Amino acid sequence: MSFTDKLKEYSFKTFKKVLWGLNTPELYEEAIRRNEGQIANHGALITRTGQQTGRAPQDKFIVKDASTEKTVWWKPNQSFAPDKFDALYKKVVHYLEERDLFVQDCFVGADPEYRYSVRVVTEMAWHGIFARNMFFRQQPHYVHPQKPDFTILHAPHFRADPPTDGTRTGTFIILHFSKGLVIIGGTAYAGEIKKAVFSLLNYFYPERNVFPMHSSVNVGSQNDVALFFGLSGTGKTTLSADPDRTLIGDDEHGWSPKGAFNFEQGCYAKVIRLSEKTEPEIFSTTRRFGTIIENVVIDPATRKIYFNDASITENTRASYPISFIPNASESGRTGHPKHIIMLTADAFGIFPPIAKLTTEQAMYHFISGYTAKVAGTEMGITEPEAAFSTCFGAPFMPRHSLVYADLLAKRIKEHGSSVWLINTGWSGGPYGIGSRISLPYTRAILRAIFSGALSQIPTVKDPLFGLEVPQSCPDVPKDILNPRETWKDKSAYDKKARVLANLFIKNFKQFELPELEKTVGPKVS
Repeated sequence: MSFTDKLKEYSFKTFKKVLWGLNTPELYEEAIRRNEGQIANHGALITRTGQQTGRAPQDKFIVKDASTEKTVWWKPNQSFAPDKFDALYKKVVHYLEERDLFVQDCFVGADPEYRYSVRVVTEMAWHGIFARNMFFRQQPHYVHPQKPDFTILHAPHFRADPPTDGTRTGTFIILHFSKGLVIIGGTAYAGEIKKAVFSLLNYFYPERNVFPMHSSVNVGSQNDVALFFGLSGTGKTTLSADPDRTLIGDDEHGWSPKGAFNFEQGCYAKVIRLSEKTEPEIFSTTRRFGTIIENVVIDPATRKIYFNDASITENTRASYPISFIPNASESGRTGHPKHIIMLTADAFGIFPPIAKLTTEQAMYHFISGYTAKVAGTEMGITEPEAAFSTCFGAPFMPRHSLVYADLLAKRIKEHGSSVWLINTGWSGGPYGIGSRISLPYTRAILRAIFSGALSQIPTVKDPLFGLEVPQSCPDVPKDILNPRETWKDKSAYDKKARVLANLFIKNFKQFELPELEKTVGPKVS
């Protein structure tokens, strides 16, 4: 079957130029020829994503049909009518028929037993590189012998007409689980491609007894596997890129009855204020041919990258093959996690730098998915705001949170995993008054967890959140372990702690899990 015949399976009738399976150098040439980007001084491809410099969760929809009506948790997810999807799909196809197309056939899932095939059809060459960086790929010009499990039609320069098409704006990301189709338009932000695939996997994997996780994973020399849950800005990518441990992956994994495995073959790291001193492994990837860096400012003469310049966006990103990290795993597979780390960047300055969680507390904090936004990261934010994203990835979790939390609890009990809550946020007061917890201290905490030393240290229970806080930790000042003691005004701490506790309580009501809330939720008198 020819390339064009394969596209006809998606209702394409005419074609301009179809460039199927080009390798990275070929796609670089096409991207430069088409003015899609610039080459930085060390070889990375610098691109801009236009008005959308991040994900558009309010413009993401799931087609509601007979198969998804009762399996998708519609309370947070937005439904889209099947007939509206079909009509908009035809418009997207017609639009792409009039453009040169770049097609990449890839796979997701490092474990062949749980692998899915993916086809990305896009109008831009650099998104073809992104697909090659992020997903498992075969040889150049590879074509899936059969229709793949999932197909993404990616038309970043096509905009929907909301009154006619049923979208909220001209931007849309619409997933049709029954057909294995995704259509994306009105945004060139590449993260929508990878997160659309992640959403598909989060829907299908629980049916196969695989726990899908928005997490990074690494493993030590003693086969002590650690997984890190955390939202953007909490350190998930930074902390998992440890020179003394093998990196399995930085963002999306599955935990099957056999062990943990990476969904992807690449990384998509946030690089705002990236420093060679504090994050040498990630910094080195930005000086490589094949890396795509989105929305950074570069010197027009020298092509030097200014990582500290946030004038375009705080959400600057680098996409690169995981092999660019020196100690990355070749297989993308490992054993069962021994340590589970839940990361939060608490800008209120209330949470301790480290606390040990029970299985029930792990479920509670996993479902809550707490971190905090700080002033300057988004328009209109002038002081810290609590941010709750269930399962540390609400926009990508189609099923009810309890589906994923039950899988988490099941795996913890089966394998005796320890669970820890680490605050990478503020101490001594909230953002603007206190200071950010030192990255070396957080790394020291992790060393103590991995060595087993922290498990031997006595703990003190926090009276409000019920967290078991170690009384000491090697290479970490004892006076920062109790957050209340770091505040000059203790009554101000108590007041702010109650505010945060009430935000947790209010957020958790939506899940309708009163027993879990009663057992391990905050106790506000």
